[in-house]
Amino acid sequence: MKELEKLNAVVLGVSRDSIISHKKFIEKYEIPFVLLSDTEEVVCSLYGVLKEKNMYGRKVMGIERSTFIINEEGYIEKIFRKVRVDGHIESIFDALKSNNK
Repeated sequence: MKELEKLNAVVLGVSRDSIISHKKFIEKYEIPFVLLSDTEEVVCSLYGVLKEKNMYGRKVMGIERSTFIINEEGYIEKIFRKVRVDGHIESIFDALKSNNK
C-alpha cells in the first residue's frame, strides 16, 4: 500500500457483499483499503463487471474480477479484466508508473 500511495493511488474494492460481510473479511485478511458494498449492483452494472458464469453446471450472474485505473479527473485510464491475483500488482505498478510520466 505504501508503494501505491507513493504513486498517488487510492485503492477501493467493490463487491455485492454486505457491509457486515466486508467488515469480517477486512478483519480476517487485514485488508488495508476501503471495501465498498454494492448490494444493489449499481456500481457493478455501471462498470460492466456482472457476467454470466457457470457454477456447478448452472448459469449464474457473477462478478468478473476487474481493476480500473481512474485518473485524477475521473476518467478511466486502463482496465484489467479477468484479473488473477498472482502477478496482478506488478501490472498495476507498471500502468501507474507509465501514467505518472
